[in-house]
Amino acid sequence: MRVVNINNPHQREACLARLCAEAYGHEAGLRPLATFAGTLAVLVEQEAARVLALVDDQARPVALALLVLDEHGSSMTVMLLAELDEQSVARPAERLVAELALKAPLRVDTQDDAQKRRFSEAGVSRWLEGRAGVHIGLGPKHPAASLEDLPQALTFDEAAVIQSFKQDRQQFDDYKARFIRGLEAFPATL
Repeated sequence: MRVVNINNPHQREACLARLCAEAYGHEAGLRPLATFAGTLAVLVEQEAARVLALVDDQARPVALALLVLDEHGSSMTVMLLAELDEQSVARPAERLVAELALKAPLRVDTQDDAQKRRFSEAGVSRWLEGRAGVHIGLGPKHPAASLEDLPQALTFDEAAVIQSFKQDRQQFDDYKARFIRGLEAFPATL
């Protein structure tokens, strides 16, 4: 098992498409496509996003994660996480988070107690209580000691992306085609 930072643009696009599809499901409307487009157009362009995979001993991806830098560039937040194969590897998403927590200043946000337990078991060792019931988990290498020390993760306006799709049909069609091509070209190995 190892973690792979997916730098090849075609593989990254394919893995991001699969990650969005897995994270949101097939009945999520425009949200997976908007996340795909916004991540590529804003976060990847600014070099603020990383797509990572946990691969098994045959280099097959078993879990994917989208990490986004904070506004100071001092930590990374898990924005999306998906398991691809639970048959050959037990709890691959947790194993990916555990590996990342050991190596990077990692942050996870959750509103769910079950997810909080899941991330705690994966090595997210400190928890802060954020607004609106959000549990903010920090890995051992994260520099923040309190909410006041915690910079915001970089993001994009999902509603603006969806609005731009409605106003520019060509842009919508282009991202939709890239998303579908990405799903079709998802690599068997990395």
